[in-house]
Amino acid sequence: MKVSVVVSAFNEEKKLDECLKSVKEIASEIIVINNSSTDKTFDIAKKYTDKVFKRENLMMLNTNKNFGFSKATSEWILNLDADERVTDELSEEIKRLENPAPDGLLIPRKNIIFGKWIEHTGWYPDYHLRLFRNGKGRFEEKHVHEKIKIEGLTDKLNNPIMHFNYENLTQFLDKMIKNYTVSEAENLIKSGYKFQGSDIFKMPISEFVTRFFLQKGYKDGMYGLSLSLLMAFYHLVVILRVWEMLKYPEDGDTLALLKEGGETLKKEVGYWKYQIKIEEENGLLKKNALKFKRKVRL
Repeated sequence: MKVSVVVSAFNEEKKLDECLKSVKEIASEIIVINNSSTDKTFDIAKKYTDKVFKRENLMMLNTNKNFGFSKATSEWILNLDADERVTDELSEEIKRLENPAPDGLLIPRKNIIFGKWIEHTGWYPDYHLRLFRNGKGRFEEKHVHEKIKIEGLTDKLNNPIMHFNYENLTQFLDKMIKNYTVSEAENLIKSGYKFQGSDIFKMPISEFVTRFFLQKGYKDGMYGLSLSLLMAFYHLVVILRVWEMLKYPEDGDTLALLKEGGETLKKEVGYWKYQIKIEEENGLLKKNALKFKRKVRL
């Protein structure tokens, strides 16, 4: 099968070379959208392809990605970001595909955050639809993290893309807090969300519990704990952005809200501490005893 690889990049001189090198074995053509970079992104792209298109660096990243798809001439399109790499195993798996029945294929990603592969905490397998028939897929230009929408059936591949996600805390805060929280808040308001003061606690607590316990972030050690707390903080900033956009409405007794938030956190953490013990216990009687103790105490 012939594959057009499409990469949209802005000031990615440190990462683009490795990205494009990783697709040489499977790419019938490489298309790079240079989003008005001021570094050596253009020069690096030209080493691999003549199909380099300069575009304005838009806040809505997906607009330029869709433009790149429109320039593809192969039957299939593989969409990558500059901080991603196709592994050798994935390259071989794609080569073995002759005429796949689905119109889109989801690919797992190994997210490398702070220098470590995060195996839990909601970051793996992290399937994204990246390989699709030309003309069958595009981004809806509504949100920074919008996913490719496919006209037709989808399936999954087994081998991953390597995603060199956040290198350090500064990068995490710059991307997640400064950029993404604004669009998240705008979309919440557009969806009809009504601000409630209690959500200042509920949303971050829910995010932390989901990441650290339900998605087993505790198995990632300090990385899992730190990332769960950072994502909780991210959701706190989202709800505060909503509060700001709505001109700082007052909502209820703040001391009562603080007490409610503390009680919710205590109950949630207590529940999941028991749940972890139950899952790790082998004996049925001990499992049931732990479930009974949890019910009585919580």
